[in-house]
Amino acid sequence: MVSSSPPRPAGPLRVTLAYCFCFLTWGSTWAVAKVALEDVPPLRLVGVRMLLAGLVLVPFIRTQEGSLQKGDWGRVMAVGALQIGLPFGMMFVGQQWIASSWAALLFATYPVWVLLVGRVLMPDQHLTPRKLLAAVLGVTGVGALQYAQLGALAVSGSVVVGGLLILSAAGLLSVANVLVKQHLGHVPPHLMVCVQTLTSSLPLLGASFVFEAGASVHWTPRALGALVWLALGGTVVTYQLFYWLLPRLTLSALGAMALLDALVAVVLGVGVLREPLTPSVLVGGLLILSATVLANRAPSEAASRAPETR
Repeated sequence: MVSSSPPRPAGPLRVTLAYCFCFLTWGSTWAVAKVALEDVPPLRLVGVRMLLAGLVLVPFIRTQEGSLQKGDWGRVMAVGALQIGLPFGMMFVGQQWIASSWAALLFATYPVWVLLVGRVLMPDQHLTPRKLLAAVLGVTGVGALQYAQLGALAVSGSVVVGGLLILSAAGLLSVANVLVKQHLGHVPPHLMVCVQTLTSSLPLLGASFVFEAGASVHWTPRALGALVWLALGGTVVTYQLFYWLLPRLTLSALGAMALLDALVAVVLGVGVLREPLTPSVLVGGLLILSATVLANRAPSEAASRAPETR
């Protein structure tokens, strides 16, 4: 693969706003997806979501096709399978059998996966004590957030399968994001999202028609509303911002975003659904915020070795 060129400089305010928008929006999609899954089977929902997102972006990519280097089309589609096709299918299927608290906790292992994968694929990314502490604090914080729900869960065969699917999805996403950061930073974000969503939607929909042939599908107003939010807010806008951010973030800051997703989901539950504000929620939120501060204060490996020369 060809290494990507350095990203154009961006002010800290733009980076901060994009970072906040990503975790706030993605934090809302867990609950939105759960609502939609009551009316639409998982593979059908995620397949239509990705198809709609890709079609929305088609008019905007015609002038950007020349920006891809030789072999980039294949790389973008291959990474898209790791970024969208496989993990989203696994997450949506897993959410059928597993409580949202377990899903949030298992997906919160993402920052640990990112650090380990980054260490293997990017040798200059060292596992420093600060990075490891941020990852451990974050996972512990998500566990504290979900403490009450986790204690009431019964483990069955389907719960184990659902948990393994969520855990594997987090691992695949970490591999995809490290590869994008390492090799595809030169690809325009809207071109990346369009190609990946369209190429991922076809196998997802094909799998749906094979494995969900007898499942009932009800495109109710709430299911359609959830689909629009998942496709436009949770995919089109958010993934473009995320791909723009990737070359500008350290791996530890990237991992912290998944922790903040879980915190947002719990805050929405307390503020909107009037779920109880327990001491475990407060402790978990504090741990996650502490992990995020540590992760975002960690300097990049390249910057810590030597100043840039021109």
